[in-house]
Amino acid sequence: LGPITAAERQKLIQESPVAGQYDQAVDRESAFEMLQKKAKDAQDAEEQAQQAGSGGSRWTIPGFGNDDPAPKSGGRRTSAPRPSNRQTVAEAAIKSVVRSVGSSVGRAIVRGILGSLSRGR
Repeated sequence: LGPITAAERQKLIQESPVAGQYDQAVDRESAFEMLQKKAKDAQDAEEQAQQAGSGGSRWTIPGFGNDDPAPKSGGRRTSAPRPSNRQTVAEAAIKSVVRSVGSSVGRAIVRGILGSLSRGR
């Protein structure tokens, strides 16, 4: 048993069922590169919008879309306040009813299973 020769190696490569599929190395664009490009494009578009908007009037009416940009926090822009995760009264009531019905149905199933096991003796 020894190493194969170069001719034997070429013959095995040519007879392989995947011959030709992996001959060329392909360097595809990674997700990181795509995200960097997207961020750069967004930043360029924002700069162009600021440059285009700088020629207008300096008088603005608050709340009509031409306010000052949101303050930066930690290098990220906050465009809108986070929505509240609190439930409304209706959502809380519905959740309570569903939980109650679910627990009673589960209890009935367990009683049925345990009842059939005790009757089977």
